[in-house]
Amino acid sequence: MSSPSERYLAAKQRNAEARTERARFAATLDFQMDDFQDQGCRALESGHGVLVAAPTGAGKTIVGEFAVHLALARGQKAFYTTPIKALSNQKYHDFSRRFGSDKVGLLTGDTAVNSEADVVVMTTEVLRNMLYAGSSTLENLGFVVMDEVHYLADRFRGAVWEEVIIHLPAHVQMACLSATVSNAEEFGDWLDTVRGSTEVIVSEHRPVPLWQHVQVGTELMDLFVDDSTVEHAVDRRRRSRDNGNDDGPAVNPELLHLARSQPPGSGSRGGRSRERFANGGRGRRGGGRNRGGHRYESHGYESRGGGRWGSQGSGVAGRLGNNHRISRPQMIRRLQSEGLLPAITFIFSRAGCDDAVKQCLAADLWLTTDQERQTIRAVVAEAASALDASDLDVLGFYEWRNGLEHGIAAHHAGLLPLFKEVVEQLFVQGLVKAVFATETLALGINMPARSVVLERLDKFNGESRVDITPGEYTQLTGRAGRRGIDVEGHAVVLWRPGLDPRMVAGLASKRTYPLISSFRPTYNMSVNLIARFGADRSRSILESSFAQFQADRSVVGLARRVRSNEEALAGYERSMTCHLGDFTEYAQLRRDLKDAEKAAEKSRSVARRSQAGQSLSDLRPGDVVDIPHGRNRGYAVVVATDPRAEEPRPVVVTYDANLRRLGAQDLDGPLTPVSFVKLPNRLRTDGTKDRKSIAGWMRTALQEGRPARGTSSGEGGESRRRSSTIHFARGDSGAEARITDLRRRLREHPCHGCSDREHHARWAERWSRLRKDTDGLLRQLQNRTNAVAVTFDRICGVLYALGYLDRHDDGRLVPTPAGEQLRHIYGDRDLLLALTLRDGVLDELDPAAVAAAATVMVYQAKREDAGIRPKLPTAEIERAASSVVALWSELTDLEEQHKVKTTAEPELGLVGPMYRWARGASLHLTIEDTELAAGDFVRWAKQVIDLLDQIASISSLDRNLRTACQRAVELIHRGVVVQSVLDEPSE
Repeated sequence: MSSPSERYLAAKQRNAEARTERARFAATLDFQMDDFQDQGCRALESGHGVLVAAPTGAGKTIVGEFAVHLALARGQKAFYTTPIKALSNQKYHDFSRRFGSDKVGLLTGDTAVNSEADVVVMTTEVLRNMLYAGSSTLENLGFVVMDEVHYLADRFRGAVWEEVIIHLPAHVQMACLSATVSNAEEFGDWLDTVRGSTEVIVSEHRPVPLWQHVQVGTELMDLFVDDSTVEHAVDRRRRSRDNGNDDGPAVNPELLHLARSQPPGSGSRGGRSRERFANGGRGRRGGGRNRGGHRYESHGYESRGGGRWGSQGSGVAGRLGNNHRISRPQMIRRLQSEGLLPAITFIFSRAGCDDAVKQCLAADLWLTTDQERQTIRAVVAEAASALDASDLDVLGFYEWRNGLEHGIAAHHAGLLPLFKEVVEQLFVQGLVKAVFATETLALGINMPARSVVLERLDKFNGESRVDITPGEYTQLTGRAGRRGIDVEGHAVVLWRPGLDPRMVAGLASKRTYPLISSFRPTYNMSVNLIARFGADRSRSILESSFAQFQADRSVVGLARRVRSNEEALAGYERSMTCHLGDFTEYAQLRRDLKDAEKAAEKSRSVARRSQAGQSLSDLRPGDVVDIPHGRNRGYAVVVATDPRAEEPRPVVVTYDANLRRLGAQDLDGPLTPVSFVKLPNRLRTDGTKDRKSIAGWMRTALQEGRPARGTSSGEGGESRRRSSTIHFARGDSGAEARITDLRRRLREHPCHGCSDREHHARWAERWSRLRKDTDGLLRQLQNRTNAVAVTFDRICGVLYALGYLDRHDDGRLVPTPAGEQLRHIYGDRDLLLALTLRDGVLDELDPAAVAAAATVMVYQAKREDAGIRPKLPTAEIERAASSVVALWSELTDLEEQHKVKTTAEPELGLVGPMYRWARGASLHLTIEDTELAAGDFVRWAKQVIDLLDQIASISSLDRNLRTACQRAVELIHRGVVVQSVLDEPSE
């Protein structure tokens, strides 16, 4: 029993605790804070910065909200930054309800509401721009919350997070909120270095347990035998690893049996199937959980804890036969029957998401009641009241509304923002029960579900299909389980041929989501730093980045590997010693011969490529060709050529009416026309209907056997074709002579007759590979030392060469007047825009043309459309675009000289649509005959508005241009573009 003095001290501590802001904040919550939340709040009130890393849905934003509470209690300002506008809008509404709309503001680049409020929610880029501009809004700033701070790994935008962290005033406390990352301590160490005392708080506990399943046909099977929540699986893997192995949690043996029973070759590339979704077989659900979270059993076996798994040799494989896949409507019905809705199904394709909704509607799948449908209609009607009736068809409004009334929707970047907001609102309210979404939904938006379904475990990354990482798996499945609503969440992976259950188990139980810096200096960043701090201090500031921090740490490991390799190389040299002569010399001859033979083959390949390029130069509009392989394989008709181009890339319309560019890489030899189509003089190819007409003409020409240009028909109507045989001169070239000489020297070398020659050669080959690897490590060591500062110096070299930086007599670098303009320009093509403004390229354009021309600085075409030059609407815009392209060409030449990453090529695909929109065209006419979705057009339009606002804010520019930019913003900012994301959703 405690003494009176101890009881007195305890009571005194309780009284003191009750008077803390943390206690006052906790009293406003309707739940008790978790330990990690309490730790974070204590750290902030004690004056420390915090890094809180916790799973999606764990409630880490409570720590950020306490930072806001603390700022208001102390009479200070708080900034809450987010990576995406949608999340900013969501937090703005949350804070307005909590703290009062008069105390809360919003800044997202294209939206400014109450910007001088005590609490301002903003995108991270807005705060970065404030810091460089020395904005007065920063006065009395006490706290900055960086939500989703793991975004600093984003290769496109991640540098902004590090800029903010580095440049914030030292007195500002930071609360960094992150998804669970495997190197949180490393990131915390860096924060401690650049920001001062920072506490790292890591929680892997999910408030709502997450259960893992595999959907095999119509049977939903547990992935793990026991302890099958993610948290237990992670713990089990950790215990297993601590005991000297890494076997991880036990996988359901029926799934393993099913995987082994698949016929060889089912699925491609590492067992991945490339087949489309197909109807699955019949089957019944194994052990699972009902909507109340209670365990139930079926089929006479249990899914956990040493239960029975069916008779030997049968199990699920016997019950299901050979068809183990399930259609999307079947899948949703199955989840509905198990009480596992609402569900989000992740499909890594916009078209796949839209198709899924159509398939469910075609299957007459209804997930809503009459009352729910009435509520949905009311919400949709209110949202649609702001839309122009003439735009509803092109927006796909009626199909979208029909899906919502069924309780089904898609969610992806191609949707109108207003549509996405309605989907989010209805889903959170439990009115929409099934959402098919792309992976972007996993980032930021508060839209949890009871279940998450993954159709496949690989995705297209823009170049090839790659497996998703454990971190991506964690991010996607983290949506499952709504805190305060669900007892548990469920993650479901659909069975596909070649699926390995052990790989799924590895994804589910490995929390390997390392935070890797993507920081690199940009032109705008560099000129801003020099203007504020000078070049020397700027260099030291950049060396304090997380990127350099990680590089410096990695140097230690690299140096250790180099030392180890050098020791191994010495041993290899001893093993390849030959008593007949210098085997190192002999091994080098063998390598030289191998390299010479490869070079000769490459030379022959280049010759074939050269002939292929020449054949492309000979093509003319109307030629029909048969492309032998690749993505464009099949018949195509040439519609445009550029005889002046150094590398010919004729534009063709393919058999299925797609517009493509044809390059030498598509060929393995010369291409000969097989037929000919007479094309009209004024040929249009930008519209789908136009391309279908051209493809139809081509099909007619092929069916009629029409001869190619410059040929005549022979017997049987067959056209005489030019020979495509390639003849190579062999034996008399310098390369062949060298190969012959190396072969002779190899045979004459003393070691050639050694009886242990191949044994020595194997050690020599190992030595060569390890020497190459070691040399690469040495180069990495050299490159990682002061890597960020070296990049900064190179960028300064480009800026100096172009006149954006100059040197004082004392050698100091300072921005020129042009450099001062560059300080106000943010974007991937910042220097290109600055050059465009300096040369007055936009000065003579009217506002609509300015809007159109500005698109080339922000628009990024889809990969298959890149490089195809469309017809531009006016001669003035054509001249402006040509000037920009010429400036870009000069800039990239200079960047290559200075070994700087080159600026992205200007894209012209949005010029025509934006010009039509700015001149008052309807949305239908604006995007008609383009590949643009309505949501994409709105997104790009808002980026153009942001860019035009930047230009208009540069006081040193021509006044007429600034006025034209302001007017251009007004022309763009209408209709679907102006639909505000600030409208409070109706309850």
